[in-house]
Amino acid sequence: MLPVLLEAIKSEAKITLINITILVLCCITLIVLDIILLSGVSMGRNWAVYNEALVRRGEILLDLSILKGWGMELKRMNMGKEGSRYRYPWSFIKLLGFIHTYFRLPYRQLEGFTRALTKWEPRLKVADYTTICRRVNSLDMDLDPNIDREQDLVIALDASGIKVTNRGEWMRRKWKARRGYLKVHLAVDVRSKQILSMKVTDEKVGDGRVLKPLVKKAQKHGEVKRALADGGYDSKENFNFLAEEGIDPAIKVRKNSSKKARGCWARKIVVTQYLRNPEGWKKKVGYGLRWMAETAFSTIKRLFGEHVTSRKFPNMVKEMLLKAALYNLFTNLNP
Repeated sequence: MLPVLLEAIKSEAKITLINITILVLCCITLIVLDIILLSGVSMGRNWAVYNEALVRRGEILLDLSILKGWGMELKRMNMGKEGSRYRYPWSFIKLLGFIHTYFRLPYRQLEGFTRALTKWEPRLKVADYTTICRRVNSLDMDLDPNIDREQDLVIALDASGIKVTNRGEWMRRKWKARRGYLKVHLAVDVRSKQILSMKVTDEKVGDGRVLKPLVKKAQKHGEVKRALADGGYDSKENFNFLAEEGIDPAIKVRKNSSKKARGCWARKIVVTQYLRNPEGWKKKVGYGLRWMAETAFSTIKRLFGEHVTSRKFPNMVKEMLLKAALYNLFTNLNP
């Protein structure tokens, strides 16, 4: 009897060893395939075109073609205007706003910057820093995303915090100083990575409360087919709103969610599908594409910093809108 048991144990051990070996080989194969695929993507990129797109960002920041239409634009702006006339067109003010935002150049230094430009371009007029500040903060900013309006839009919603001051960590720890954060909410087109809508609030505003205005602004740029959002947007009100608008609500629900409708059939359907097979639901709706919104936040913070330089809340909002508009311009240049 003992020899039989020993043979059975040896046989079982061999089978287990074979299974482990097969599993390890499969993992190695998957890793190698991932490396090959990633290498293929990297090698397939046209680096000359990509580098040229990065170079062209500098052209946008110093585009003096606005001088050609300077007079005509001022004429349209001053037509029927009461009081003092405009002396600088909005296109010029917008250009100064982009330079102020990207280089974080204070308005006094920005006046000196334009004064230096007049040495090379005499037609350019110098505005004093108070005029620049007042006009930049009164800009009627449009994100102006460059997207195909004939295609259905899939948007990713997310929010992130922006510091209202750049004081160091030492100041916050030593003096217990806390200025709080701005909360920036975005709706991003997952196909083009362009920002379709933005809303800036204080840190106390919940993510879910901003879904409606974000989606409504995004609808101005095309028909929204699906909205991807995390659990922060999980509410019956949001599900009902998206259902009424004919938008597929790809919102991740809580794991302990009830399957009862309770006045919201759209949420009941998502809860049922998600609890039955979470990974299958994510693949079905393309939930992984939500990272496009996170990428937009990461890019904005790397390009423009993680804080705002303005002190008043309306000016902070305008500063973030300028950053988002400039982000869209840069993204549009990418191949």
